[in-house]
Amino acid sequence: MAPVQISAVSAQPRTHPTAGQRARQFANFANGTTLLGLALARSAGTAITRGPAGLIIASGYRWRVPFAGAFTVGNVVICRVGAGQLTANSALLGHEARHCSQYAWCLGLPFLPLYFLAAAWSQLRTGNPASANFFERQAGLAAGGYIDTRTPRPAPGGAGGIEV
Repeated sequence: MAPVQISAVSAQPRTHPTAGQRARQFANFANGTTLLGLALARSAGTAITRGPAGLIIASGYRWRVPFAGAFTVGNVVICRVGAGQLTANSALLGHEARHCSQYAWCLGLPFLPLYFLAAAWSQLRTGNPASANFFERQAGLAAGGYIDTRTPRPAPGGAGGIEV
């Protein structure tokens, strides 16, 4: 297998990762999830580039599963759009970066079954896999493009919840 070539995302100014971001990079490399993410990205034929905050962006993902527009494996953010388009969306990139940190806090691969249990719990409680999912809530539901179905909706006609 040929080595993975990583180029820089030219649309973003180069900044050095903070100490916390470097710690996340190290943790996710040491726990093997970044290497798993790179292997998945390479298998899927994505373009791999360096992103901000010590992230690696794998763009042009075309496989059907998972259906998400972006997801993470270790410090690798895998997305369907181009790297420049993802890095221009600071809210979504921040959301995905928080998932990268969650991999580090969960010591790598245990994040996956924990995430899927949280998604199943959320599906049972709210009818969707994100609204009550601890990991998605901590990463920021709106930033990830999710709607919080746990938030009460205003009553029709502005009745303040009182039916007339």
